[in-house]
Amino acid sequence: MDQLPVEVIGNILSHLRAARDVVIASATCKKWRQACCKHLHTLSFSSNDWPLYRDLTTSRLEILITQTIFQTSGLQALSILMEDVDEFSASTVIAWLMYTRETLRHLYYNVKTTPNVNILELCGRHKLEILDLAHNSISGVEPNYQRFPCLKSLSLSYVSISALDLNLLVSACPKIEALELVNPEIAMSDAQVTVELSSSTLKSVYVEAISLDKFILEADGIECLHLKDCALEVFELIGKGTLKHFKIDDVSVIHLDIGETVENLEIVDISNFTIIWPKFYQMISKSSNLKRLRLWDVMFDDEDEVVDVETIATCFPQLSHLSLSYDVRDGALHYGLQGSSCLENVVVLELGWTVINSLFSHWVEGLLKRCPNLKKLIIHGVVSEAKSEEECLILANFTTSMIELMRRYTHVDPHFKYE
Repeated sequence: MDQLPVEVIGNILSHLRAARDVVIASATCKKWRQACCKHLHTLSFSSNDWPLYRDLTTSRLEILITQTIFQTSGLQALSILMEDVDEFSASTVIAWLMYTRETLRHLYYNVKTTPNVNILELCGRHKLEILDLAHNSISGVEPNYQRFPCLKSLSLSYVSISALDLNLLVSACPKIEALELVNPEIAMSDAQVTVELSSSTLKSVYVEAISLDKFILEADGIECLHLKDCALEVFELIGKGTLKHFKIDDVSVIHLDIGETVENLEIVDISNFTIIWPKFYQMISKSSNLKRLRLWDVMFDDEDEVVDVETIATCFPQLSHLSLSYDVRDGALHYGLQGSSCLENVVVLELGWTVINSLFSHWVEGLLKRCPNLKKLIIHGVVSEAKSEEECLILANFTTSMIELMRRYTHVDPHFKYE
């Protein structure tokens, strides 16, 4: 260890991240203290890393953080995540950011202060590449002044911001590639809440727990879009057909439009969602490069609607991973398995139930026949603690059917996952 260059020791300390561990390790000897002061580039203060942070008084905690930060030079990544901790003095937090902002590349910030600290004003026009803000408020964005020329990733969690300021903030990041919005508090300017975002560089967008009348996203280069736990009347994506990964999880939306050019879609993942199958199919039917399709715990707007395997096999010849979970009904089962086209490239098949019935094993068998090159079958099921005699009989018959079925498909590796 004596032969290690001080720069290497600085890298070792940086990989520890947690400030408490860094301070303890740097007390090893003079060389390690020097590495901490001059070559430490990553430092994290989190109440989750060390619960004792919550037991300290705010003033004592401010002193500890100040002393630790001011002993360093050239920090590139700073994380201050103080959940369940009383409010800090704004002047102290401003001092931390002023001291580090010239070299800072990554900032993860969840600190309550009195008054609110304007992060955009403090860190704009510098070299920040990742900005992760939580439990903060943003207002009066001035894109010409509060500009982030190097920012590539922006995450806002439980942040209060108006629709206009959100659009201006995104516009103030000419190199932004990833945007994450988690439960933002969108200030209303009128009765209808509309968010319009525009960026030619965005590649990934994640939106969670947001309730809006209209969300319009204009992103020419977007590749990944994930909506989760959202309530929207209208969602519209305006792009140039670059979308590759589209995921919806527990979303309520009346009008959904991801554009007409979806040829590059490779993954479609829909769960806990009510779909109108003809409209949904029409939306993704031109995605001839689709490799993964997941329709999980979906409900159909019309009882007679069903996922048509023949249509899937015809329109998605590159499909290699198919996951389906929905209520199987008698007529729907027959219609869904009509046709003779095979899913030639499907090697992984996942099927699931929430309430099992006697038709499920027939559904599994019908799909196995359509996947001649299948390698792995995964069955997901929900088994209630209090089971009636009928439920036990259905489960027993299903088990027997699966044993017989697997004897005929010895090349398939079966897995069973029950909740």
